[in-house]
Amino acid sequence: MRVKNRISLRAAAVVIACTILALGACNHAQTESRADEPAKEMSMTTRATGSFEVKLQPVGAPDKGDGSALGRMTIDKQFHGDLEATSKGEMLSAMTDIKGSAGYVAIERVTGTLDGRSGSFVLQHTGLMDRGKPQLSVVVVPDSGSGQLTGLTGTMKIIIEGGKHSYEFDYALPPIK
Repeated sequence: MRVKNRISLRAAAVVIACTILALGACNHAQTESRADEPAKEMSMTTRATGSFEVKLQPVGAPDKGDGSALGRMTIDKQFHGDLEATSKGEMLSAMTDIKGSAGYVAIERVTGTLDGRSGSFVLQHTGLMDRGKPQLSVVVVPDSGSGQLTGLTGTMKIIIEGGKHSYEFDYALPPIK
């Protein structure tokens, strides 16, 4: 039995090593191909502002364990203002037994019009609450822009005051040619 387990462990180690090498080769190839691409001409950073409504819908029951509960939700948003768009996404969360401590990650695809240019892009969220002290990062996933939003980069600040949601979206886009 021990020999069989050693063989299985060795086989697993070889598969993991090959996977890491393959991923490294893919990343290296992508880096090389990007080095050959001409530099993107970007416009200055612009700030878009507005409000949004969000609907979060739980998917299944929370997974409760010692000291924490894990949850999953769907996201549906409607943006207004400089960004007129809808979004759909998924959120994973962890709530702890300590009041004010939690974390979440989310991905959402935003489709609509930004400063008169139409297309879509993906936002990635990473949020932590450390005993009431919030930390949030919402960034455009590189190269996720499509249509007239191809090449979009940026970060979004989410503001919640009096139960109302608003955003400040600092972004850059290459000029239309």
